[in-house]
Amino acid sequence: MAKIIAEKVQEQVQVDSPKQVEIKHTRTMQDASGNDVEVVDYVETKQVDQAISDCEAHKARLEADLALCEAELADMIAIRDGQ
Repeated sequence: MAKIIAEKVQEQVQVDSPKQVEIKHTRTMQDASGNDVEVVDYVETKQVDQAISDCEAHKARLEADLALCEAELADMIAIRDGQ
């Protein structure tokens, strides 16, 4: 699932108002003609600092998953190579 991220434009800008981001969660589907089209599943709005924190946490989880995957791959290669 892809995301389209943009700054949320606020109609009444307040000096102390935190910036917002609008995140559109999209996916690719095929239309009746068989052409790929991008469809918005849902849209969420967050404060930019919260969005950054969420993204950093997601990155940390992905890095942990990658480390486990690399360890599994090393084990499988060792078995294949008879070590």
